[in-house]
Amino acid sequence: MAETKYLVIAETLAAEIAELPPGTKLAGEHEIAARFGVGRAAARAAMQELARRLLVRRVRGGGTYSARRIDYVISSARPPSWSRTVREAGSVPHGVVRSCDPVELPAAVARSLGLDAGAPGYRLRRRSFTDGLPASWGDEWVPFDVLPDLPTAIRHESSLNEILRQMAGADPERASSRASIEIADDEVAAELECSGGDPVWLVESVNRDAASRRLLCFTQRWIRADAIRVVFELGDPA
Repeated sequence: MAETKYLVIAETLAAEIAELPPGTKLAGEHEIAARFGVGRAAARAAMQELARRLLVRRVRGGGTYSARRIDYVISSARPPSWSRTVREAGSVPHGVVRSCDPVELPAAVARSLGLDAGAPGYRLRRRSFTDGLPASWGDEWVPFDVLPDLPTAIRHESSLNEILRQMAGADPERASSRASIEIADDEVAAELECSGGDPVWLVESVNRDAASRRLLCFTQRWIRADAIRVVFELGDPA
């Protein structure tokens, strides 16, 4: 029985977590150990089991929170908007701009956008949240001639999708996307407040204007796998 005690604790906590709003801070291992009359090791094993089931999210240095994984749907039928996708999944999006700097586009990015290496553009770096917890971090590369006033616009409107609509007269859609599961390095782990070595999604996309097919931006985004399930929808809906 002692070997499975942590599973009994995990089942009890899982039932309680199911009734909590996502993002609720949970008791720590000391409190769980005291509540169930077990050692710290059993309490830790129970929380690890909940994390394995993706029922909790651990924020480095910030504790453990109830989790609800949402679908981040990549589809030609949906606009390439993080905030809109998160909102439609029933969660609350929030973004923090880290920087918006003029740069020479790296060769790989420029090639994806049909430009020469070193073409002028902006690198928009930001961190995104769902239900108040960090979920995504990455860069959006925008050619200068697409949005020459991006640094000013991003101060007033957090959605690049909306900025492209309002200031570039574009109707953004995905031209291409790829996603893979990677291991968080120290920089990614620090931005997502997870542990180094945790699995994270890496999603890279090129967006274009639906009417003119003009390429608008290249996005590289790291996403916490315990917060988001990346879903590709291909073809016409049945």
